[in-house]
Amino acid sequence: MIIKILLTLIFLAVSVGVGVYSRKQARSVDGFVLGGRAVGPWLTAFAFGTSYFSAVVFVGYAGQFGWKYGLSSTWIGVGNAVIGSLLAWIILGRRTKLMTQHIDSRTMPDFFGTRYADQGLRVVASIIAFVFLIPYTAGVYKGISTLFEMGFGIPYEYCVVIMAILTAVYVILGGYKATAMNDFIQGVIMLFGIVTVIAAVINSQGGLATAISKMAELPSDTDPSANGGFASLFGPDPWNLLGVVILTSLGTWGLPQMVGKFYSITDEKAIHRGTVISTLFAFIVAGGCYFLGGFGRLFGMPPILPNGRLDFDSIVPSMLVTLPDFIIALVVLLVLSASMSTLASLVLTSSSTMTLDLIYRDKKSEPGEVEEGSIDDIVAEKIERRKVVVMRVLIVFFIVISLMIALNPPTFIAQLMGISWGALAGAFLAPFMLGLYWRNTTTASVWACFTWGVGITVVNMLLGNPINPINCGAIAMVGGFVVVWLFSLFTKKMPQKVVDQIFECYAK
Repeated sequence: MIIKILLTLIFLAVSVGVGVYSRKQARSVDGFVLGGRAVGPWLTAFAFGTSYFSAVVFVGYAGQFGWKYGLSSTWIGVGNAVIGSLLAWIILGRRTKLMTQHIDSRTMPDFFGTRYADQGLRVVASIIAFVFLIPYTAGVYKGISTLFEMGFGIPYEYCVVIMAILTAVYVILGGYKATAMNDFIQGVIMLFGIVTVIAAVINSQGGLATAISKMAELPSDTDPSANGGFASLFGPDPWNLLGVVILTSLGTWGLPQMVGKFYSITDEKAIHRGTVISTLFAFIVAGGCYFLGGFGRLFGMPPILPNGRLDFDSIVPSMLVTLPDFIIALVVLLVLSASMSTLASLVLTSSSTMTLDLIYRDKKSEPGEVEEGSIDDIVAEKIERRKVVVMRVLIVFFIVISLMIALNPPTFIAQLMGISWGALAGAFLAPFMLGLYWRNTTTASVWACFTWGVGITVVNMLLGNPINPINCGAIAMVGGFVVVWLFSLFTKKMPQKVVDQIFECYAK
């Protein structure tokens, strides 16, 4: 216990120390939200990866999908690395950096308002982002607190509150730069931790070959006479597995807290290096998490909840509880690192979106034009500082709301994340990506996609989830491209002059 407490205290002290160190760079809006658009490839790549993978993956997804699909759940991690990291950087990285800088966009809602010349889109997008980032945040709290409860014996409620306070402290102090620097430290811990934990768990089952043989001997849930499905290449349910891969991999392309990383990177060379670093990070961390979760059935049946369902969120903790104290301490740090980095990214994204796109919505000129006249420098500086103060207050507000949900979570971690990712990526992914590439994307098609993504997610939830939230989220994302394409064919095009001004950034 002394080792666990000591390592955790050192980690938390370093996190807060980074916040204090970075506070001078967080006085302006660009400094607080984007790190001055001068964050290098290593920090950006690790910030992308650690924001991507949290306790939601390590505890919720690895446990639930490892139980359902066995070792084939490793494909989810592979998909996260190839689609969610490699292709996301290649397809979105450069164009996002250039266009957002060209049109002076600081947030994803700001991008929609300026790119499509409709500030109503900016307002609605900021509300969607704020509302649907809350269940995601609640899922992160739930995951990290489950592990803390196992490692320290601290009640779940206290864990949730402590993590919320500590994350708020360093984000409020240092903004994005502090978040990115902490993400790098936390990413190193995650890389070392996941490799060590996998080795310890596999060793507890007699080695890799023995563990795989044990998995191959397990009967199928639907056909007790059939063995081997949980150790097969594509598992017992490949189609639903594919839905999980799509949701967790393609979803990052439309999440404000993920895409925002490309806004802040220094230059195009940094994007190339960041692509490699981020992909390798995802292969190790995501692939390792799902590979580990695939052995969950070897550790016994999880508890039954009052509603009669299995408690999937207890599977990974049950795999780790018998490990040596040092390994458990490392697991706690691993999940703490993953979760605090994701929490920091979520609360910073939510507060900046509400502040810049709803409360202090700047009046913008048409893309490519220069506004005439300027505010007095002293007045402008005061407004900048006021915006930063409002963002810090909203960080606290956002954390309090998500805490209320986390203290009484309505469903499993995986379902919380499915609802959040489905609505956000279903609404944002298609119009954001096509807005970077396709000149003929119309403003009306963006409104239609917002309605589609949020509508299908909310209706499915109100009907009691007749479609699994995970599959519903995947349908929302892929269907968004069809919606935008069809509406763009039959609705009014944007003025050609405005479109040319927007896309001239790629010719430079």
